Amino acid sequence: MRKLLVVAGIVGFVLPILAQAQAPQGRGGAGGRGGNAPPLGQLGALGQEVKRPPVQNGPAPRLPDGTVSLNGLWVGGGPVADIAAGLPKGETLPLLPSAVKLMEYRAQHETDDPHLWCMPMGVPRSTPYPFRFVQDITDKTSEHLFIIHEGNIHSYRQIFMDGRKHPAELDPTWFGHSIGRWEGKDTLVIDTVGFNDKFWFDRKGTPHTEQLHTTERWTRPNMGTLVNTVTIDDPGAYSKPFTVTFTARLQAPGDEIMEYICQENNQYGVAGGHENPFNK
Repeated sequence: MRKLLVVAGIVGFVLPILAQAQAPQGRGGAGGRGGNAPPLGQLGALGQEVKRPPVQNGPAPRLPDGTVSLNGLWVGGGPVADIAAGLPKGETLPLLPSAVKLMEYRAQHETDDPHLWCMPMGVPRSTPYPFRFVQDITDKTSEHLFIIHEGNIHSYRQIFMDGRKHPAELDPTWFGHSIGRWEGKDTLVIDTVGFNDKFWFDRKGTPHTEQLHTTERWTRPNMGTLVNTVTIDDPGAYSKPFTVTFTARLQAPGDEIMEYICQENNQYGVAGGHENPFNK
């Protein structure tokens, strides 16, 4: 029993540090620049090393109607440390002065990142932990599509695929209201509005407002690669829309989403000596 208590204590100490770092090694990596990220290496935690599976370069699977299947367990597909890493070479974020000022403030208050306090990561931010695309396939059509995230209280996104429009009035939420459609047989387009302004795009604190509108284009060029190209339109924080690209890698066969418990006042928070910014 004493050994179990010691191990539990070590895990309780190490996991908050990993959560704070939000480094892309995790159980995988969040590559930017549409696949130009460095090699994805190993995971080292509590003396364990897990090698990532090699990229599967075979053809992407198809549904009976010829549409590409996005089903699978993936890691990556969005920013972790810096959303600007996904910009085309030579471009910079078109931040408004107010957004620059907010980033400067957040740089001095890094522990205010809502994701460190067990809040959802928002869109298009990713984590070092896997997510799963779940396509609701019937013999006719898909009315819903879900993205299930392991990180932070098992977050999920629901994408409506039945042709509906965004509601005229929306209550701001962490993941917004998403409607999807297919462009041909290869590209899933997800249009999302109705965000709150609480989540950060990345660990740097890159901001947005409730005017945020994202358009994601997900493609699967081969069996093991998923590409997410996101256009971000937010006149409250940026002088013009901009587009970023990130890739995700298919995880090894048999790998599954693990239970992830993240609660307020965990050891990162009050027990770690940090003041909850949402209680100010």
